[in-house]
Amino acid sequence: MAYKIAEDICVACGTCLGECPQGAISEGDVYSINPDMCIDCGTCADVCPMGAIAPAE
Repeated sequence: MAYKIAEDICVACGTCLGECPQGAISEGDVYSINPDMCIDCGTCADVCPMGAIAPAE
């Protein structure tokens, strides 16, 4: 199961970008995670200061 970013919580701080080993996170006004590239490691969720990243349902 891939992770996803809650758009209403993400502040696009950039903390997660360099942590993803697959490069699955894309920049924007709000960041997004490509579910096809995500390997479900949870590293992005561990470093997100806003708690905006969680496993997709």
